Amino acid sequence: MDLGDLRTITLARHDGVAVVTLSRPHRLNAWTGRMHTEYRWLFARLEADPTVRVVVVTGEGRGFCAGADTTALDGHVARGGYDPGTPDPLATPGHGVRPEFDHAFAWHYGLRFPVIAAINGPAAGVGLVLACYCDLRFAAAGAKLTTSAPRLGLPAEYGLSWVLPRLVGIGHAADLLLSSRVVLADEAAAMGLVNRVFPPDELLPATLAYAQALATEVSPSSLAETKRQLYADLHGDVGSAVARSEALLERMMTEPDYAEGVRAWSAKRPPHFPDPT
Repeated sequence: MDLGDLRTITLARHDGVAVVTLSRPHRLNAWTGRMHTEYRWLFARLEADPTVRVVVVTGEGRGFCAGADTTALDGHVARGGYDPGTPDPLATPGHGVRPEFDHAFAWHYGLRFPVIAAINGPAAGVGLVLACYCDLRFAAAGAKLTTSAPRLGLPAEYGLSWVLPRLVGIGHAADLLLSSRVVLADEAAAMGLVNRVFPPDELLPATLAYAQALATEVSPSSLAETKRQLYADLHGDVGSAVARSEALLERMMTEPDYAEGVRAWSAKRPPHFPDPT
């Protein structure tokens, strides 16, 4: 596969920030096997590019991702079971960090860079799953979010039963998972499901500004290690987290990013962190 082969996703670059846009606007960017395949392939490519420091994921047109395409849902019924519609094997970005992350969507936790969801419109079903596995979620005012699955006679998808309680607490998670009710961006922010809400026309510029700040003002090695700590420590205990942080501190204080950070701080200038090799 090459970038020119992509049919359901587009890629744009803004210096160290990559913008991945789900691109089936006529279907509110509904998820398909091809989109899943292209999404993973593209992230494997971005992961291998040391100049990529932050990735923003958004949707083209009025929607972020309205869930699985209804044609695919009808096909599952006709076949009497689930067909992912993807080739075997798929690309494996984010794999090899922890066994827990080597699964669908959980691989986002193994990536070396932050991923920010810019939720510009409806995020339902697998679209909400995708947003939840991003590290941060910014939403347009009025955007609708729903788990969807229970209303289709399905369980919590792709580990949402693990993810949502850690984002919003068990009470809100039970509400969202059991009822499948639609919540708007402001309510989602109040429960902690999204980090910030912006007017629709300000969402992408504000998200890009935040991403650009991460890409230029924060050490890429610090981004990678802090992200790894964040998700690894969710699976461990506080003592292990302290010990791991102490070992990282000792190691990273000997590295170039720390020296540059101190020089920039002392000189009251922006840091100039090199791309990781």
